[in-house]
Amino acid sequence: MNSLFIPNAHPHRATFAALVAAQVFLLLAIWLFYPLQIFPRLGEVLGALGSLISSQGLLQELWASLTTAWQALGIATVLALLISYLTALPFFRPLAFAASKLRYLTLTGLTFFMALMLSSGHQVKLTVLVFGATVYLVTGMTQVILGTTQEELDHARTLGLGEWGSFWEVVVRGKLPDMLEVVRQNFAIIWTLITLVETLYQSEGGIGLLLYKQNRYLHLDGVLAIQLVILALGVAQDYAFEGIRRVFFPYAGLGAA
Repeated sequence: MNSLFIPNAHPHRATFAALVAAQVFLLLAIWLFYPLQIFPRLGEVLGALGSLISSQGLLQELWASLTTAWQALGIATVLALLISYLTALPFFRPLAFAASKLRYLTLTGLTFFMALMLSSGHQVKLTVLVFGATVYLVTGMTQVILGTTQEELDHARTLGLGEWGSFWEVVVRGKLPDMLEVVRQNFAIIWTLITLVETLYQSEGGIGLLLYKQNRYLHLDGVLAIQLVILALGVAQDYAFEGIRRVFFPYAGLGAA
């Protein structure tokens, strides 16, 4: 137990798991026996969750949002990788620089122009999500590539790989674990934006539209139930990305503290 209060300590996994379980149990107990007036009670939230699943199509709406989010993530990842890898050529570095600065644009104004250019609500939703994710992915991926040290490249050159061979082995293959970590960290952007986009374009439903309806009619228990579902699913996907990274790149974390 003393290791839990020592800086940079590494407590036993079972001890840390017990600590997390105890803190979660404490929070649930406080919520159950000493609820805040502004929040629904735990029983009300669980009841609303059951109603949302049984009669309001929560699972179907959740699946619709998930498929759209994964589709947007796939497209955004391919675009961001292409733009980021092009930064190896000085000619294309201004493109990556400009793309990363576009993250300061607000989506409120962009959705209007996208709606004029595209023919369906799904295309607008997907384009907004892809844009919102790509600009952040490019920022993170570019920093990963520019963080390549001269020693890494020189080592590849001494093996006779040449400039393009060094780029492939050191930057493309060597940085894949870091690229996956950037994708994991920025997937939350899509997961956050999708509720907003589904509120604006309601033709295909989604978890965002269901959340909007609960909020509109002041069903706070339903709002909190949906928020907890969104949080739980987001955390699950976060751990899934981490699991994929450990499976495909088992040695990537050996140098971490």
